[in-house]
Amino acid sequence: MSILKKITDYKRMEVAAMMNTLPLSLLKKSAYYDESCIPFSDVFSQGFGIIAEHKRKSPSKGLINNQIGVQEVVEGYETADAKALSVLTDTHFFGGALEDLVLARQHCSLPILRKEFIVDPYQIHEAKAYGADAILLIAACLSEEELISFSALAKSIGLDVLAEIHNEEELEHCLLPSIDMIGVNNRNLKTFQVSIETSISLASKIPSSYVKISESGISDAKTIKTLREHGYQGFLIGECFMKETHPGTALQNLLNELS
Repeated sequence: MSILKKITDYKRMEVAAMMNTLPLSLLKKSAYYDESCIPFSDVFSQGFGIIAEHKRKSPSKGLINNQIGVQEVVEGYETADAKALSVLTDTHFFGGALEDLVLARQHCSLPILRKEFIVDPYQIHEAKAYGADAILLIAACLSEEELISFSALAKSIGLDVLAEIHNEEELEHCLLPSIDMIGVNNRNLKTFQVSIETSISLASKIPSSYVKISESGISDAKTIKTLREHGYQGFLIGECFMKETHPGTALQNLLNELS
């Protein structure tokens, strides 16, 4: 069984339990649910930027950093001039929590992406209720029909949508008016091997109407400069920063190299 299937199978059980604990009718009463979202994709309209991620652990790397609080991480990222945040909310595999999303919202004014394995519409409402401005839809674990309906739902409640792809077939399924950004994940979710060539090979195939995001395996200025030459505007980086004692300082050092 691939790690992706293992995660999504577990996620479906987790969501079913959550829906019994907190029904959708109560979820929609959250104070954040009726608030306007910060337009996530708009921050890249004037140039490139870093989406800095809060991430405690991963199935491929194990524990990365659980010694630093969410508040310190996100405030450090904002001070260092991240364009946006990504907050991993999966608990079982990545050590995250929905409460991390709330804390990020409380202590940062940047737009926030809920990084999650979304397999049910409930999670989209959940993202809005806990303060996210955008959601991630992973094409590898969703049908074409789900990509259509899930992205339309997200847009209807004010969330931007980042669709994550790994190949041209997945890209074809994501060329929808309800999707704002196309993210190319350089990590193979079946083998967890990483190659920047994935982003490079798909760059020319992504229409200019979508914000192009490159994800995973990005840790130096040279790689970012190369990807910018291929039209990428956003760079989602987590492990590179989170493995350091001060993630915000690590981001600032990278931005200094780029400038």
